[in-house]
Amino acid sequence: MKKYLILYRPFLVFLAKFFLTYAVLTLIYQGYLSRFDGSSVDSITHFVAENTKQLLHLFGVDFRLKEVFQTGFITLFYNQQAVARMIEGCNAVSVIILFAAFIVAFSGKKRTTLIFILAGSFFIYVLNVVRIALLCSALYWFPDHEGLLHEIVFPLFIYGVVFVLWVIWVNKFSLYVR
Repeated sequence: MKKYLILYRPFLVFLAKFFLTYAVLTLIYQGYLSRFDGSSVDSITHFVAENTKQLLHLFGVDFRLKEVFQTGFITLFYNQQAVARMIEGCNAVSVIILFAAFIVAFSGKKRTTLIFILAGSFFIYVLNVVRIALLCSALYWFPDHEGLLHEIVFPLFIYGVVFVLWVIWVNKFSLYVR
């Protein structure tokens, strides 16, 4: 048994770092969410919705938000037509937690790791706002393709970016490169 622990030590350390980081960040986020009773939208989700509105206003789109109290979601209106409902899961925090846990698991120098996590998280946040804006536009123009757009195309967009960031990290900054 000891032979296998020594042989697979790098893999086991990776798993331990990943799951510990993921668990700690998830617990912190769940603690934050527990402040909201489910009848109101958390402030991060509200901030993402506001940023989406600001982005679409830059392009001259009539875009409004309406928080539906006692439901825990925000209705998104594109040209006065309701196109989507935004819930907590749309804010990309869970994606950022997954991203950060992977970066920590494939650790590099502490400063580089922290900078990459912060920069990557900001990049994911911005791309998520762009993703929601594009999704709302697509749902307005192509409402018959809601399932394809919401369940396949746009999740591939955000997870594809995260995967590319992971590849960059592992190939350029991780201590495993050496």
